[in-house]
Amino acid sequence: MTMRALFPRRQRGIALPIILIMLTVMMVSSIYLLRSSVSGTMTSSNLAYDAALSKAADAGLHAGFTYLRTVVNKNDLLVNQAAAGYVATLPQNWTVNNPNFWTGSLAMAADDDGNRIEYVIHRMCDMTGPYDVLPNRCQTTAPRPELAAPRQLGETLKRDANNLLSAAQIHYVVTARVFGVRGGNVVTQGVVMKGP
Repeated sequence: MTMRALFPRRQRGIALPIILIMLTVMMVSSIYLLRSSVSGTMTSSNLAYDAALSKAADAGLHAGFTYLRTVVNKNDLLVNQAAAGYVATLPQNWTVNNPNFWTGSLAMAADDDGNRIEYVIHRMCDMTGPYDVLPNRCQTTAPRPELAAPRQLGETLKRDANNLLSAAQIHYVVTARVFGVRGGNVVTQGVVMKGP
C-alpha cells in the first residue's frame, strides 16, 4: 500500500465559490428582468391613460366647435358669452399656463371615468367688437383679390392684411383641458376659422 492511499489528498473546494458567483449573477439578472417587465407594463399603462385623457379633451374641443358652428346671431361673437365659455379677445402673450387664459372657461360634467373637462373659446382679436374696426386687430385669413379661390390650407395667414375681402375668416382657438382622476392632465387646442 502506498502513502497516497493511506492519506488521501485534501479537496480544495473550488466548485463552491464558482456556484455562489453564478447564483449571484442569476439572481441579479432575474431582478433586472423583473424590473424591466414591470416598467414596461407601467409605461404601457401610462400611455393608455394619456390616450384616454386626450380622448376626454376632445369632448371639450367638440363642445367649443359645436357652439361656434351653431351661433345664429353673429353679433354674439363680438362680445364675451360666459354661458358658452366664449371670450371675444386673446392677448398675444397669453398661453395656457397663464391663469387669465382660463377666465371665462366652462366646466363640463365629469365623464364616465371621473375626468373633469374644461374648455374656453377665444376669438383671436385684441379687443371686443367688429374685427375690421381700428384699433382692433384680429387674426384673419382671406383670399387674395386677384384669386377666385381661397388660399390653400397652410398658406400664409397674414395679420391685418390690407387686401382682405369681405369674406375674411376670423380665427378662433378652442382650448380644452382635462384633470384626470389619477392626477394627470392634458391640454388640447384646435383652431377654427369662421366668417364674421
